[in-house]
Amino acid sequence: MDIPIFNPRDERDKRPYGAVPCGTSISVTLRPPVQEGFAECTLMLCCEFAGTHQEIPLRPAGTEGGRSLFAGSYDAPAQPELAWYCFRFRRGDGQTAWLGRNGLCGEGEAVCWQQTVYDGSLPTPDWFGRGVTYQIFPDRFRRTFIPDPAGMLGDRVVHQNWDELMDYLPDCNGEIRNRDFFGGSLAGIEEKLDYLHELGVSTLYLCPIFESDSNHRYNTGDYDQVDPMLGTEEDLRRLCARARERGIHVMLDGVFNHTGNNSRYFNAYGAYPSLGAAQSTESPYLDWYTFQEWPVRYDSWWGIHTLPAVNESHPDYIRFIIEGEGSVIRRWLRAGADAWRLDVADELPDDFIARIRQVMMEEKPDSFLLGEVWEDGSNKIAYSQRRKYLLGRETHGLMNYPFRVSALDYLRGGDAQDFRETMETIRENYPRPAFYSCMNMLGTHDNPRVLTMLGTYPKEAPASRTERAHYRMTPEEYYRGSRLLQAGAILLYAFPGSPTVYYGDEAGMEGYEDPFNRGTFPWGREDRMLQRRFALLGRLRRERVSLQMGELRWLHAQGHVLAFARDWGDETTVAAINVGQDAANVIVPWTGQLATDTITGQQFQPVGGYVILCLPPMDGMLLA
Repeated sequence: MDIPIFNPRDERDKRPYGAVPCGTSISVTLRPPVQEGFAECTLMLCCEFAGTHQEIPLRPAGTEGGRSLFAGSYDAPAQPELAWYCFRFRRGDGQTAWLGRNGLCGEGEAVCWQQTVYDGSLPTPDWFGRGVTYQIFPDRFRRTFIPDPAGMLGDRVVHQNWDELMDYLPDCNGEIRNRDFFGGSLAGIEEKLDYLHELGVSTLYLCPIFESDSNHRYNTGDYDQVDPMLGTEEDLRRLCARARERGIHVMLDGVFNHTGNNSRYFNAYGAYPSLGAAQSTESPYLDWYTFQEWPVRYDSWWGIHTLPAVNESHPDYIRFIIEGEGSVIRRWLRAGADAWRLDVADELPDDFIARIRQVMMEEKPDSFLLGEVWEDGSNKIAYSQRRKYLLGRETHGLMNYPFRVSALDYLRGGDAQDFRETMETIRENYPRPAFYSCMNMLGTHDNPRVLTMLGTYPKEAPASRTERAHYRMTPEEYYRGSRLLQAGAILLYAFPGSPTVYYGDEAGMEGYEDPFNRGTFPWGREDRMLQRRFALLGRLRRERVSLQMGELRWLHAQGHVLAFARDWGDETTVAAINVGQDAANVIVPWTGQLATDTITGQQFQPVGGYVILCLPPMDGMLLA
């Protein structure tokens, strides 16, 4: 095997691994071939936020196996930083060569490695990453009665039949209005807390619950009011209290980049008694928004006129949302919530997010702050600015969309090595507390149902919305999707971070994009096999500390087969997954006595410190 000159993921070459707290001493060792004739080696370090450049000489450290050794160390910056580094070699005749992620190259050609430096002094609550999260779209989970929309905000229509199809066609103006409701409520969620507990759920993530004229409620009308179709503030308080009795935390969805135009603050239609920004230039909310031509032209989220963007830097808005004694953040934490998820965190200023975290620490020290980011959040550039979500002073964790994308690619026949590489990059770039606090998911309210994505691949989705609305998988597609989802559930629950289930995925719900991914929960018609798999994995996640906190150790990643271990003290759990159409053998190390597949109960006798597993097609094992 070819020995690389430098591998930052090998602690013989770089120590410590990955992201480091501020001020940490970092040592490096390089091993170029002797025949290259390198006499000098210099670490070239650029700190992006500070705007500084350093050249750090490395000392010659002899030779080993035909390799020259250069070694040295440096102290990470005292402040959170995103540092970039490569190496410059100089030969005895003065010629130079550069080393980066792309190998030896000429000057100016080296692709730098990333070094994340974070503030490690602020603690990250471990309860989120250790447990299972369940995401609920509140209107569609459970209703206790058919509500009457009279007097509620907007022109709402309530479906009388829980099982009928949602509205999906645009109106005469070409808009999808999202004004049809099914009447799911907070009381309905409370009614199913025992079900959630049986699934092993420890965090309940609720899509927006504040008053709004849409069923998705991402166009907030009033941050101080629970939407009346969902219930009352007292209903929320009771839900949080009853959930806490079962060891379940509640996470609320904070939509702070924009409001609805039909809101108390903008009030385009005069639905509220307050004087909104669209009604008068004397409105106390006028400066929350940016008008090009009052009141008809204004900044909005992605150009959607019903979602006017707010100025998150305005002092009055900051006081209202974050810092005031009765701020939105404080008020709902006091009502019983334990966490906030920040919608479109990309579009919130760093300082705004940092202020939220500071207030949350003051109000409830063990509360958790999650950001919605779709890419590698350690080096994300949004609106031409490098973001600082994970440098220790903003979010505790992020939604792990890279996990979702790479996991689905793998489950649909991709190479396990690609999944490993993607996740290893995330592990290397993220601070350890943030990596173990990721929200890992296969499905969300923003994506087609995972069962549909797995079962219908590689077939294209039907062209028309009407066809997609009425499409149901064939028995063959459903079987394939169900088998692959059971395999994917093993991957999801065994990987570091919080395994997150989008409501109904465990029950066999299918559907293409929004709104077809937001159907009503099929109570009484669930896929019991899928439910049993998710419940079993939830119980194992609750019982086994190695699955909650254990170190990740890759065992195999090739073709259709992926295997990795989670180690915590003397406890080890091994996940082995096969997404192929045929059974596959894999050999994994095992230091204990008998290895037991916790899913089937099958036992394996180790030989010479290894066990041979015959993995069924489109499934996997979880050894304990």
